[in-house]
Amino acid sequence: MRNDLRDIFGHPVQIYVLCEDRELAERLCGLWPAGEAVWQIFNNYTYLLECLFTEPPHVLITCVREGEPGGLDVVRMVKGENVYRQVCALLMLDEDTLKNSINWEQVEIDDFILLSMSDEEMRSRIELALRRSTRTLDANPLTRLPGNTSIVQTIQRYTESGQDFALGYIDIDNFKSFNDKYGFSRGDEALFMTARVIITTLASMDVKPNFVGHIGGDDFVFILPVEYVEEVCKKLIVSYDAIVPGFYDEEDRRRGAIEAHDRQGKLHVYPLLSMSIAVVLNESGRFTHFAEMSQVAGQMKKLAKTRPGSCYVIDRCER
Repeated sequence: MRNDLRDIFGHPVQIYVLCEDRELAERLCGLWPAGEAVWQIFNNYTYLLECLFTEPPHVLITCVREGEPGGLDVVRMVKGENVYRQVCALLMLDEDTLKNSINWEQVEIDDFILLSMSDEEMRSRIELALRRSTRTLDANPLTRLPGNTSIVQTIQRYTESGQDFALGYIDIDNFKSFNDKYGFSRGDEALFMTARVIITTLASMDVKPNFVGHIGGDDFVFILPVEYVEEVCKKLIVSYDAIVPGFYDEEDRRRGAIEAHDRQGKLHVYPLLSMSIAVVLNESGRFTHFAEMSQVAGQMKKLAKTRPGSCYVIDRCER
């Protein structure tokens, strides 16, 4: 079954092609229906760059073979610009060019297409490169966990599947005061540790299917079958609370708190880092959209954060 290319972004994918061969260009344009991909063909790389820097596409395909100069230069220029380097770039070439003319150390691309490939192979290669680059761009740079785009898409996919699942939101309490006192480096270590605790806890219980994402800052999410969620929450808290004291200096660890200034410059005493977990259960098709689940989870998170120390709440009932 062929995938709908619109599933990646929720709208048609914009594709730029640099190619002087009209017959080949027409073949590319026929790979997907018009409602899934919008193709723009260029035979002049100067004009392509003007359009690209004004309205970057999702995919850039450049033909690199004898008699068609400029393809490699275009890729180098696009990938050399930090603002545009997220554009998924593919080279289209023949076997001779692949064997003899490409120095991969000097060309930053996401994949290549051989002219000898079938239409199905070309479609698969382009879609795979696009999905790979999207995941890489979306990943949190610190934890390498999927970011907001992947989180939203995954929640919606689970919701539309009709299967029961639990969505957990994790918020780290007192992280700002910890970060202010100990600095960003130790703060990043604490966030990385949080990600590892979530991942290893699910792995140790062999919970499948599952998903872990990093919204940003000290906020994380996980998805798993309903029957595992309470045990997972308990184990997460036990593991997290056992590790957290090691991130503090001895005096603060002995005191069980730190002193730090608030935004108004007043000195306050803050407890050690703790974990608040808000869980929403989607059973029997209760929710139809990720935004509905997020709204309920936000309410649950507020409730969890009123409790001292690490805790979890499931739906509207504290467990």
